[in-house]
Amino acid sequence: MDFDETPQEAAFRAECVEWLDANMPPDGGGPRDQTAMNITDPEVENAYVARCKAWQRTKYDGGWGSITWPVEYGGKGLSGIQEGIFKEEEAKRVSATGVFAVGIGMAGPTIIAHGTDAQKDRYLHPMLRGEEVWCQLFSEPVAGSDLGGLRTTAVRDGDEWVVNGQKVWTSGAQYSDWGILLTRTDPDQPKHRGITYFLVDMNTPGIEVRPLVQITGAAHFNEVFLSDVRIPHENILGGVNTGWGPIMTTLANERALIGGGGGRLGFNSLIKLARDTGADRDPVLRQELARAFSRMEILKYQGYRVRTAASRGEMPGPESSTMKLAVSLHYGQTGDLVMAMNGAGAMLSGQSARDDGHWQYEFLGQWASRIGGGTDNIQRNTIGEKVLGLPPDIRVDKGVPFRDIPS
Repeated sequence: MDFDETPQEAAFRAECVEWLDANMPPDGGGPRDQTAMNITDPEVENAYVARCKAWQRTKYDGGWGSITWPVEYGGKGLSGIQEGIFKEEEAKRVSATGVFAVGIGMAGPTIIAHGTDAQKDRYLHPMLRGEEVWCQLFSEPVAGSDLGGLRTTAVRDGDEWVVNGQKVWTSGAQYSDWGILLTRTDPDQPKHRGITYFLVDMNTPGIEVRPLVQITGAAHFNEVFLSDVRIPHENILGGVNTGWGPIMTTLANERALIGGGGGRLGFNSLIKLARDTGADRDPVLRQELARAFSRMEILKYQGYRVRTAASRGEMPGPESSTMKLAVSLHYGQTGDLVMAMNGAGAMLSGQSARDDGHWQYEFLGQWASRIGGGTDNIQRNTIGEKVLGLPPDIRVDKGVPFRDIPS
């Protein structure tokens, strides 16, 4: 593992710092504690989305819209390690970055990998310019962890497909312009086949977005109903009934995004809370703080291993598969810790609570990351089967036509 940057990486970091310092918004893009995940006021949310779009356009105009995308699509065509360097420096300075995770982080790389030239020309530059926000229409009420069980249907009608079904837990659907949509197009094939991946305009007639108010009071997630939604045939990504390949590309990028977060809370903020509440004098809580520090260091060094492999042109090892699970568990354990340090005050919320309820939000908000991108137990299955080579779960539906699987 390399702990020191190469001279080239250090020079790239200096270039990032110089550009960011010269171009970042005067206020850093708004309050640092405002994210797409925790805003409860629709007007505040709309203002946040506008700031994110403005900052993304600034990056695009300066040639920093994406570090890893190919140059012909508006990116810099550089490595994942250079992208990590830029994001580190950006996070220190700018808060308005959150609404393009699905588009630039997931849909864009999938279109680059599986799209036609016409699709790349149409969607990639507007996405990178910050003109179009994307959402992910994958999960359904009976097909979340078992994504292959999706039941939203698409039936061909001439040059269009007519889609009917329901999606759920769609982040940012209320302000999205486009969506990546999974449908069942051939129920006579086994469950992981006969799936088609569409690019859908969210303003198409028949799409209804209903907010899901979370326990935090925010409504970042939505359920989306599709009733006789007509999508042009040219909006299929990767071919009819061959959607599972693009799906895997999207999910790999999603887990990398969540796992690469490394945890929302810095250790210094935990130490300050401990001192403010007197928890630093409690031997049990001091031990939990030590465990939190250890988890943060483990996540940091796992990230170093991934970045080292990338800088050497190697494929990352098991650490890339385990990072998403490690981050999710860290959120849960740290959420418990901050509540314990707040004592009886943990039962309060909003302005009645310490720091305007920030710590209560950290506790309640952990589930968005622990469920999104694959639950903790699904990650364990994936690690067991794909990394450790353990025997897979018994599947009684393997090879069975989807229409014959009991619902």
